[in-house]
This record gives sequence, structure tokens and C-alpha cells, in this order.
Amino acid sequence: MKRSFIFVILAGILWGTSSIMVHFIAPLGFSSLQMTFFRGLISFIFMIIYVAVKDKSAFKVKPLELLLFAASGLGFFGTASGYFFSMQATSVSTAVVLMYTAPVLVMIFSVLFLGEKLTPVKAVSVVCMVVGCGLVSGIIGGLKFDALGIAMGLLSGVSYAAYNIFTKISMRRGANPMSATLYCFMFSAIVAFFACEPQEIPALVLQNVGVTIPLLIALGVFTCVLPYLLYTNALKILPAGTASAMSIVEPMAATVFSVVLFDEKLTAPSAVGIVLILGAVFMLSRNEKA
Repeated sequence: MKRSFIFVILAGILWGTSSIMVHFIAPLGFSSLQMTFFRGLISFIFMIIYVAVKDKSAFKVKPLELLLFAASGLGFFGTASGYFFSMQATSVSTAVVLMYTAPVLVMIFSVLFLGEKLTPVKAVSVVCMVVGCGLVSGIIGGLKFDALGIAMGLLSGVSYAAYNIFTKISMRRGANPMSATLYCFMFSAIVAFFACEPQEIPALVLQNVGVTIPLLIALGVFTCVLPYLLYTNALKILPAGTASAMSIVEPMAATVFSVVLFDEKLTAPSAVGIVLILGAVFMLSRNEKA
């Protein structure tokens, strides 16, 4: 059990290193879409190797499953590209917390369209999220904010919510989790390739191969492949609600990295907003476990 807790914490910290990767890769000229493409491509390549060693049957999927995996891949693409863009336009802490509105958005969707009851805990979570978003974005308090950056951050949250919904549907239909992850990465890379002006990529890579290629590989391995493997191994022992609640380590780690490594300033309203949003996510996670 202790090892599973450590795995979840390590996964959250590794997911939080996205800010470090973007900090070094963006100045090389790569757009958020191009970074999303490489993240998906590298993750897909490593997953092919992993599946080939662990369970070759995961390569075989049904047509309906493939459709659901494509939808998950589109959500995965929207999450990463919106997150990377928002991170550069606003701040790391703002981008990661806006992405973490996803669990609350899933809950709102479930109440509106899937017939789930709106409990007091869920209602409080919605209020916390709305006020928290207002504080983090600067809308509440009269702070300056980047409208497009905030919009892209919220888009990453919506996309993350969609990714979770389609993945849950495929799991309930009995899909192999390895298949779901493998083809999600594949479809994300395909969509990102056609969206990211791929003709620019060779020149960007060749300008400094010795630095660029290791960074791009690290982007896929450390922010996607390794945390996924750690998190899924932890889920073999930990309840999903507990693991989900502990995954708020990611925004905390990303915020710490941004303040310590990149000297980002964390204002009092932003700090309160972060606490409110993460509190909403934590309440929902614990409520789901109960």
C-alpha cells in the first residue's frame, strides 16, 4: 500500500514537470501544437514497445472501441495543446489549475445530462470552482489577465473532462486499458500532426539536434509515459477515489516549480483561487470514494 501511495505522488510530480519541459522547449521555436504532437508521438512509440512486451493482444481492438479511443485521443490532444498554450500566455499555476477544473466539469455534465443528483458537496464544489477560476484568472479583483490564455486553459479543462468521459465509457464496455492508452496516444499524435504546421518541424529539430531531441523525448517520457505507468500500477491496489484525490500533487508540484525555478509571482488572490479549485477537486474525489 505504501509503495502505491509513493507511485501516485511520483506520478503527480512527473506530470507537474510539464512546466519545466515547456520552459526549455518553447524558446526553441516550437508551438504548443508541435509540443503536443511530439508528446503524443513519443508516448505512442514507447507504448508500442511496452504493449509488445507485456500484452500483444492489446493491439487488437473492435471498431466501436477504436471510435471511442479516437474521441479520447481528441480530448488528450485538446488537453495538452490548451495547457501548453495557456502556460505560455498566462502562468504555470494558472494553466494547471484551469486544467484541473475537469473533474468539476465532468460532474456538472453528469448532473445536467446523465441524471446524477446534485448533492450539497457537488454544489459547494461548483461554487468553489467558479470563484476560484475568477480569482486565478484575475476577473475577480480587477487584475490584468490574458483572455485567450484563460480561454485556452479552460479549453484544456473541458478537453480533459471529455478525455475522462470517453475513457470511462470504453472501460465500462470492457476495453483493455493498454489498448485505450496506446490508441489514445496514436490519435492524439495524428490530430496534432495535421494541426501543427509539420513542415516547420525538420528545421526546428535540426537547428540544435543535440539539445532538441533529448528535450522532446523527455517531454513524452517524463510528462506522459512514466507517470501513466506509475499511476496505473498504483490503481491495482489503491481505490480510484483515493488515487484521484492524491493526484492533486500535480498542480501543487507545477506551482512550486514555477515559483522556485522560474520566479513566477503568486499573488494572494491567485493563491486563494488555487486552494478553492483544488479543494473542489479534492471534495469530489473523496465524495466519489465514499
